[in-house]
Amino acid sequence: MPTYRIQHITSYEYDRPVTESVNEIRIFPYACADQEVLQHELVITGQPDIQYYHDYWGNRCGVFSLVPAHTELVIESRLLVRTLATQWPAMQNNSSFEQLATETANNLSLLELARTDAFKKTDVIDDFVRQIFQPWKTVAATIQDCSQFIHSQFKYIKGITNVETTVDEILEHRAGVCQDFAHVMLQMLRSLHIPSRYVSGYICPNRTGLRGEGATHAWVESYIPGTGWAGIDPTNNIWVTNHHVKLAVGRNFSDCSPVKGSFRGPARQKLFVYVAVDYENGQHTEERSLVGTPVEGESRYLFPAADTDTGGMQQ
Repeated sequence: MPTYRIQHITSYEYDRPVTESVNEIRIFPYACADQEVLQHELVITGQPDIQYYHDYWGNRCGVFSLVPAHTELVIESRLLVRTLATQWPAMQNNSSFEQLATETANNLSLLELARTDAFKKTDVIDDFVRQIFQPWKTVAATIQDCSQFIHSQFKYIKGITNVETTVDEILEHRAGVCQDFAHVMLQMLRSLHIPSRYVSGYICPNRTGLRGEGATHAWVESYIPGTGWAGIDPTNNIWVTNHHVKLAVGRNFSDCSPVKGSFRGPARQKLFVYVAVDYENGQHTEERSLVGTPVEGESRYLFPAADTDTGGMQQ
């Protein structure tokens, strides 16, 4: 089974000192049978104390504060992980929608993840579902058909969306990146009453040409009777294997955001994200990007907010 050494740096730079930065992080490998953490180290500006807890979805989270004035906040994760997933396990499952309905009927957690979100273009999603759904097909085959549909009908284009982009906007663009494909797929699967959740993590295919290589990635997990949670990556139209490293799960991106928080001060902020992956064969991939535009006060990924003189948010 492959082992990956992953370095993930989130760097906030401010044009003037800020204070009282309070942050919540979800950059810990998800505890599951498909991956084994061999080593994990966090290095944060000012070496603050971190309070750890597990959230509603089972993600390990950390909360820390940086009170003194600072012009930079760097959060660095150094991870050594071995992945243990087998190839295409879900496709061997023959569970029907009748079996799925029986298992989810009295499970509040699964019912919650089978509920669609509120958005305007429900007719578009309904049309997509009509094109792929065949009642005689298994749950796993239907999930695969959904992934294939998104992969063929949506273009992979960086820079036209951000974490604030709504499902309605994604449907209008018919394009985006991994998180957009995941959000559309979630709505399609939930319209079919298939419990599904958003997954954040990394994809580490060692230069095989898969989209999202060397950077943070997003995909979907769906519940299949007899299998449990099965991951599928609509960006690449593949079932998740040992090339994927999972960090967090939730209903959508906001439940899995790697870093979010707030600070005090009328500063403009720049956010840089760097991800590097080292492979056992000596290969190395890396990607560094400026995420967002500098705005005063409130700061989010690619989301210019109104100016304020009392502080802001970072996400």
